[in-house]
Amino acid sequence: MKLILLTAVITFFCVSAEKVRYDNHAVYRFTPNNENELKILQTLQKLNKYNFWTEPRRSGLPVDVMVPPESKDDIENLISEHQLTFKIMMEDVQKQIEEEKLLNAKKSKYFDWESYHTLDEIYDWLKDLAARFPKEVTLVKGGTTYEGRDILGVKVSYSPDNANKTVWIDSLIHAREWIAGATSTYILNKVLTSTDRFIRKMAESHDWYFFPVINPDGYEYTHTTDRLWRKTRKPYSICIGTDPNRNWGYKWNEDGGSSDNPCADDYAGPNAFSEVETSTLSQFMSGVAKDIMLFYTFHSYSQLILLPYGHTTEHLDNYDDAYQVAMEAASSLEEVHGTQYTVGNIAETIYVATGSNMDWLKANYHVPYAYAYELRDTGNYGFLLPADQIIPTGEETLDSIMTALVEIENVIE
Repeated sequence: MKLILLTAVITFFCVSAEKVRYDNHAVYRFTPNNENELKILQTLQKLNKYNFWTEPRRSGLPVDVMVPPESKDDIENLISEHQLTFKIMMEDVQKQIEEEKLLNAKKSKYFDWESYHTLDEIYDWLKDLAARFPKEVTLVKGGTTYEGRDILGVKVSYSPDNANKTVWIDSLIHAREWIAGATSTYILNKVLTSTDRFIRKMAESHDWYFFPVINPDGYEYTHTTDRLWRKTRKPYSICIGTDPNRNWGYKWNEDGGSSDNPCADDYAGPNAFSEVETSTLSQFMSGVAKDIMLFYTFHSYSQLILLPYGHTTEHLDNYDDAYQVAMEAASSLEEVHGTQYTVGNIAETIYVATGSNMDWLKANYHVPYAYAYELRDTGNYGFLLPADQIIPTGEETLDSIMTALVEIENVIE
């Protein structure tokens, strides 16, 4: 019996290591018009048969679901039976992945923002920055991963007087959200190299921490095996990984903001900080938290600027000031390319989500301003945003951050 079980486990992990394809998988967008339709979608999600790109948490809020070809008849029957409102956002997910791979195959040998980069390419670039800018850039290790990788970042500092005016930017806590990492590296590059006088003033009057990939195992896996992987890579039962943005020790797994199911994309883990990624990075963050004035974590997609907290719709702490800063940032962002963002509290704007790194930092260290950006787009490409949108996304996000810094100075004054 033990031999049979061992063989089954070995077979599972071998199969799971094969390249995952999404041929003829379609993305359906449902818009639940009432609580009954919402419950239908929530029940569908619990089957773990479909990949929900967005969560069914509120009536009127679009829900994007990737449907495999063998389940299309079931979905069409469900739509017909309950008269669900829907449209198809993407006919063939694999086709979009192939287009992305084709563009990346033509990437320059230099690090740029015309294509997406692998973990090794990002890490080599960070190391190169530390070598090219030895006075301003320090390579830092924020933590480690289940598979033994480092969580690498950089600290940028132009003056010791900036210590208590630190900006933190992290991304790719969810592995498949590639535009998040590309945007954070774009902003890092501009903080170091932009010749714009306004950007130079803001860059040089603050300290900066950049961690482009805080889920390295998951991100590597999106390049080698499964482009749409979200979680970490630590095995649990017959499924792998925890949602690292549901695993932090503030309101962990409370209020329906995550899942107890190890196979779910929003699995909270067996306990808070069960993942080495979150436990080690939280220790690093604790050491620098007193200096963080402004915190950003980048995600995709939906075009939102979200404020704490995820467990309640109440406006806590300095919400009014933080909201005003975010509104000015969103207005500034829109002026660059016309991209519109919605601003609000997490639970109020999208759904209850607990155990995030932003909420943990805000609650435990009272960081004055903390935001989660859900970057482009609103669903036409979802997690597969074409690389030709990296630079526009970076430009508008950079502008919004610089505007936020000015607004924060005005509030402080």
